[in-house]
Amino acid sequence: MSRPLSRVEQPSRRTVLAAAVAAAVAAAPSPSASAAAGGAAEATDAEAAPARTVDYRGWTTYADWRSGVADGARVLAGIRPGVAIAAPLGVVEHTDRHSGTTASWEYATWTSPLHRLAAPATEVIPSWNASTPAGSWLQVEIKGTYSDGTDSPWYVMGRWASGDQDIKRASVDGQTDGRSTVWTDTLAIDDAASGLRVDAYRLGLTLYRRPGTKVTPTVWRLGAMGSDVPDRFTVPASVPGLARELRVPRYSQEIHQGQYPEYDSGGEAWCSPTSSQMIVEYWGGRLTDEQLAWVDPSYADPQVCHAARHTYDHEYAGCGNWPFNAAYAATFEDLQGVVTRLGSLTDLETLIGAGIPAMTSQSFLKEELTGAGYGTSGHLMTVIGFTAEGDVIANDPFSADDAAVRRVYPRREFENIWLRTRRRDATGKAVSGTGGVCYLYFPARPSARQCQALTAVGIRM
Repeated sequence: MSRPLSRVEQPSRRTVLAAAVAAAVAAAPSPSASAAAGGAAEATDAEAAPARTVDYRGWTTYADWRSGVADGARVLAGIRPGVAIAAPLGVVEHTDRHSGTTASWEYATWTSPLHRLAAPATEVIPSWNASTPAGSWLQVEIKGTYSDGTDSPWYVMGRWASGDQDIKRASVDGQTDGRSTVWTDTLAIDDAASGLRVDAYRLGLTLYRRPGTKVTPTVWRLGAMGSDVPDRFTVPASVPGLARELRVPRYSQEIHQGQYPEYDSGGEAWCSPTSSQMIVEYWGGRLTDEQLAWVDPSYADPQVCHAARHTYDHEYAGCGNWPFNAAYAATFEDLQGVVTRLGSLTDLETLIGAGIPAMTSQSFLKEELTGAGYGTSGHLMTVIGFTAEGDVIANDPFSADDAAVRRVYPRREFENIWLRTRRRDATGKAVSGTGGVCYLYFPARPSARQCQALTAVGIRM
């Protein structure tokens, strides 16, 4: 059964839910806010924490796309199966709330079958990989089924295009039914302590193009990660198992301070796109002189400016939207990207062993990560390897220059600040942690060893 077309305008999350944000997600480590309820007892025995549950499901194969309902869309076969516009269902008017422009768009839809989560989730984060030629864009939506058998509304999880000439890429604020809320890129249960969970979900795509044209968005990967990570201040320690370092380019966000402040105040806030660009280039992704022609030629590493512009979320007013970064990576030929959660540094060792670096999101006080020299309420860095002692080798973009980006951080400290869901801020207040959020970028046609490693951490091809 096809889903209704979602509303194209929503009230601002910052206006409607400002009080809830302040109460529930103070010092949130990224645009995604933890749905965990406050008041959890601080764990003193990490081994006593309940098992961590994560379920990523992606639609990527011809059979996957055929299993959904296509209205006005067609399923594409070939080396990289996907879905695109065939015979549009009609024309709609859309006013872009960030540019003020109203335009007509033909549209088609695709809706996934119901995916029942391996374990009920408190948070669900979709991500996607697509191509949107000039004159086209797409919208990603999700509808959850709660553990009591009722359903959420269809929530918009992103209005996205690889460029910014047709729409302003944006999440949608102000979406809630009083039981769950969309926090930029994350659908979260409002009160996890109540026991309510998301048991299952459907994902939806609406594909748009200029009327009368033949261009079309094409989506190759659509998926979501559901998780129920327990509240905990400390996590069990893993045992070192790998010594290897990948040769990943090093870029500093700090050398871009003051550059293009329209994109989240300039480089000071560009940890996510800077980290994304490092891994894109590790896999061979390169930008042309034409693509970089808009950047001031006096700026070093212009590709970092480009990444910031092309991951910028005009609603969130930042470059840290997790799915937007994964989607940006997948605009490079033969790359794909997902947002997921991992369970330990052993998972990262599995990936590094197969040649796959990863971006991790963490928050910490200055004294909690030896060698960092700073504290942060949310920061992305790139894990590129492990020392013989098991310590983490990271490309940390919060560095004075490119040469200073490579860091070695103590294994136990890094693992805890990345995987915990609760932490203490500088005032001693309990605030949220990221719970192991990770971006993974990898080849569209990974090797057998890479497939094995990705499968081991829950990403199936």
